[in-house]
Amino acid sequence: MGQQTTRRCPAGAAADSTGRHRPRARGPGGPYRSAVQKSRPARGAATEPGQEPAYPIASVDNALRLLRLFRDQPRVRLSEASEHLGVAHSTAHRLMAMLAYHGFVRQEPDSRAYVAGPALVEIGLAAVRQLDIRRHARPALEALAGSLGETVHLAVLEGSNVRYLDAVESSRALRVASRTGSALAANCTASGKAMLAALPDAEVSALFAGHQALTALTSRSITSRSRLLAELRHIRDRGCAVNQEESEEGVASVAVAVLGPQQVPVAALAVSAPVARMTEAAAAGAAAELRERAAWLTAQLAGGS
Repeated sequence: MGQQTTRRCPAGAAADSTGRHRPRARGPGGPYRSAVQKSRPARGAATEPGQEPAYPIASVDNALRLLRLFRDQPRVRLSEASEHLGVAHSTAHRLMAMLAYHGFVRQEPDSRAYVAGPALVEIGLAAVRQLDIRRHARPALEALAGSLGETVHLAVLEGSNVRYLDAVESSRALRVASRTGSALAANCTASGKAMLAALPDAEVSALFAGHQALTALTSRSITSRSRLLAELRHIRDRGCAVNQEESEEGVASVAVAVLGPQQVPVAALAVSAPVARMTEAAAAGAAAELRERAAWLTAQLAGGS
């Protein structure tokens, strides 16, 4: 139950003003006639998703198409970006450099491939946090607290931290207090690790890219990225995250991620108890109930009810 990892639970070209040829910008339906179209939309007309805008800007279009490429593959090389966009290698390099400058991508030092950067990851997580998750999750929290008799939390990821949104506190004299409103390092908590495990390793690395060493809250906290990634692989295998005194002395927790659209972790449900009561059997029982409630909450969010 400690932090041992053996726990079960090309396109055409057009000449520019110098006579040199440059690759022609392309859109979803083929090459644009120019970087800015001359047609004028009807007054008040809105551009629908998938509809080519009346005034497309080729560089913006290419940058956004590059970002969409990261949805389909975790790593993108410059040669792949150039081929995907139908532009010169140098153009792809400039686009990637600008995306990296704003934190949307970062380049791996060894492979030189590009992966999702912290800004891209955080925007995606922020979008799913706009859901009224607390209203949907409250029945699950109350049911878990009633069944398990321990404090139950709802948490979300905020960058490399976990924010506790809601809780139902145990009625026992010796209990874990509510953490509602507080934020802790994600690598130190069961909730954080459960949500990180639902992300690709490249996105996890992006969230911790600026950290030389991970935050430690106790002597049991995971403080290296390599060890964290190894722990996340075990969490994916067993279907839950456990934490024994990694965030607070004397406290043990079990957590399961709640998945939203496209399997993005929207939140986590966690049960916390004094370490003496969180036996292996108790943790296994809590994990089973957490998975059931997390699946129910995922369905609720998908149905919008």
